[in-house]
This record gives sequence, C-alpha cells and structure tokens, in this order.
Amino acid sequence: MSPELISILVLVVVFVIATTRSVNMGALAFAAAFGVGGLVADLDADGIFAGFPGDLFVVLVGVTYLFAIARANGTTDWLVHAAVRLVRGRVALIPWVMFALTGALTAIGAVSPAAVAIVAPIALSFATRYGISPLLMGAMVVHGAQAGGFSPISIYGSIVNGIVERENLPGNELVLFLASLAANLVIAAVVFVLFGGLKLWAQGAVDETAPAAGNRPAGAAPVPQRAAPGSAQLRTHPAPASPTLSPEQTNLTPSRIATLTSLLALVVAVLVFDLDAGLTAITLAVILSTAWPDDSRKAVGEIAWPTVLLICGVLTYVGVLDEMGTITWAGEGVGGIGIPLLAAVLLCYIGALVSAFASSVGIMGALIPLAVPFLERGEIGAIGMVAALAVSATVVDVSPFSTNGALVLAAAPDVDRERFFRQLMVYGGIVVAVVPAAAWLVMVVPGWG
Repeated sequence: MSPELISILVLVVVFVIATTRSVNMGALAFAAAFGVGGLVADLDADGIFAGFPGDLFVVLVGVTYLFAIARANGTTDWLVHAAVRLVRGRVALIPWVMFALTGALTAIGAVSPAAVAIVAPIALSFATRYGISPLLMGAMVVHGAQAGGFSPISIYGSIVNGIVERENLPGNELVLFLASLAANLVIAAVVFVLFGGLKLWAQGAVDETAPAAGNRPAGAAPVPQRAAPGSAQLRTHPAPASPTLSPEQTNLTPSRIATLTSLLALVVAVLVFDLDAGLTAITLAVILSTAWPDDSRKAVGEIAWPTVLLICGVLTYVGVLDEMGTITWAGEGVGGIGIPLLAAVLLCYIGALVSAFASSVGIMGALIPLAVPFLERGEIGAIGMVAALAVSATVVDVSPFSTNGALVLAAAPDVDRERFFRQLMVYGGIVVAVVPAAAWLVMVVPGWG
C-alpha cells in the first residue's frame, strides 16, 4: 500500500473515531500527524509542524477574545439593537444585510477570512438574541464573503486571474466574478428558505426594544420558541410584548464607546493597512482589558479553545498530507484521465474536498495548472473550467475545518458547540457533494471559453 493511500485511510479513521467516541478531532489529528508523519513519511518534528496554522490560531484566539470582551460589556447587544433599528425591526432582513456586508468587504479587497472575522461575531450575536438559526446566519456570512470574493479588484480574483494569465489560458474576469456571485447567491437563498428564513419573514417586524433572553425582568416567564431547522439555539425567548430595556443596557458607556472604536480600528487596520487580523484583535483586546479589567476578567476563558484545538489539529494533519505529496498525487492521478469532461468534474470535486480543509487559493493554484493539458486541446472551455474550479474550491469554506467555517464556529455564543460543529460539518459535506457537480454541469459542459 502506498504512503499516500495510507495517509488518506488514517484521515478516515480519525473522522470515524471522533464521530463515534466523542474525542476532540483536533487531538486525534495531532496524534495522526505524529504517527503518519514520523513512521510513514519519515518527517521530523519540523516537517510535521510545517502545516500548523499559526496565523489561523492567532486569528481564532484574537477575534474570540476581543468579542468576548464586547459581549461582556454589552457592546454586541448595542450593535444588535442598532441593526434592528436600521432595518425597522424586520429581523428577516438581517441575514441578507450580513451577506451583502461581507460580500462588499471582499469585493473591495478584503481577504475572505478577515471579512468573516469582522462580521461573524456580530451576526451570530444577533442570531442568538432573536432565535435565528446559527447555521443560517453563519452560512449567509460565509457565502456573502465568497459572493464578492472574485471581483476584478479582490484578492482571490487577482490571484486566479494571474494564474490564468501565467498559464496562457483564455480568461474573463467578469465571468469569474459573476459565476461566484450567482452561485453563492443561489445557495444563500436556498439556505434562507430551508433554515427558517421564511418563518422570520412571516413574523414581520419585532419590537426593537425587546430584551434578549437573560435580560428579562424578574418574574417574567420565558416563552419557548421552536428553533428553526438546523438551529443549535438552546435558549428560550421572550414574547414580542416584553418590556423595554433599561437605559443601562442601551446607552453608550465609555467602555462600549472604546470597544466600538476598537472594532472600527480592527476594520481599518485589516482593510486599509493590511495588518494581520489576529494580532490586531489581540492587541486591541489587551488594551480594553487593561482599561476595564472587570469587564474582561472572564474573557480569556471564553476564547473558543476546543475549536482552536480541533481546527489546528486537523490542518496540521492536512499539512503532513501536503508535505508527503498526497494532494499532488491525487490531483495528478485525475489529470491523467483521458476523458476531459470526467477529469474536469473530478478536479472540481478534489478542489472542493481539499479546500474544505485547506487553503482555497492554494488549491486553485495547484489544480488550474493540472487542467492545462486537456484545456489546451480545446475540448473543454477554459473560462468555464476556471470558473467551476473557483466556485468549487471556495463555496465549501463554510466547512468547520476551513478558516471561515472555523471563525463562524468560534464566534457563535451560547450554543451547543458540538452540535453546531456537526451541523456545519454535515452542511459542508452536502455542499461538497452537490456544488462541484452543479458547477461542472452549468459552467463546463456548455463549453464556455
């Protein structure tokens, strides 16, 4: 049995054990990386740790630390009320506002994880307050980020168009952008319908001054609400006629003003000055902790440590697969198939599957060159193939093992994280199974380009 096949089988075993024995998958993946890397691939410790996602570790810790402080001092509550007032109480519009916001950020040049890191904590705080499915809200944020991700001035768009130019393939920047925008818009609409969006719309406007669960006046009985399909919501929620919040809960205090300023500073630092989102968030959190220690005393304990372990462990193992050539081995095997349409759909599936655990842009950078031999024969349209690969490799970023999915999982407050993780994993699996085939059918089979 080849080392590449052994490494894939070990990954399957890790999934099975984590699912059936409730062991943290990240811890299992670290052990698997040690075993496979050392015994099968003959890697030393440096080779095994080469795939450790240090940047993602800092982003997860920094962003969840900063927003834990924002929750503790009431800043996220204030933001949620401001958002409700902005849409005149129509809660059903908020997921679309978040979709559009993250799409606009990536379209003007923000890296997709940076946009998700900025928007997801606020969006999921809103979901918690109003009983919206966290899966619905998280998916809207991630798909919004990918909807704008391939504009001609975006990071992803610039990279992919550069690869196409370097490989001397026909390209069309507008088709690439519109293909990603349309695919993610359609998926977002389906998710909105399936996970409770129509029920939110039927509710109409809500009282924007109604208190969140946990802020009910003494003696007020909670009113249970059925969670939307796929919801990990564990709370009960007050009736729409609940009393208004006190001024202490809605006013801007010095700590809230400072926190809002910090969040704005995070946006400017990431989008304007291209600073690292994780390091910036940690720095801002430390400043707030020093100024208001009472508000932030428990914030470190609210960092999503189990999620950090899970994501870092799995991605370290994926790094071992990359070091030992497993990913390239699989891609070259598919690229050598003599039937172009079959090779095209298999490359889309490899892009989706690997991207669910690794860098989307990195996968596209590897797969597009693999497609060059049969694209040069003219049997497959290059423009459609590149667009299909781009959509397949990025739309799966809602997976909890990808950077965007991990940020959504870490940012969700007051949910059963194990259940939410499983929901994201199942949803990500459905996307991996369905979208590459749909992208191939719509973009490759007609022979665009």
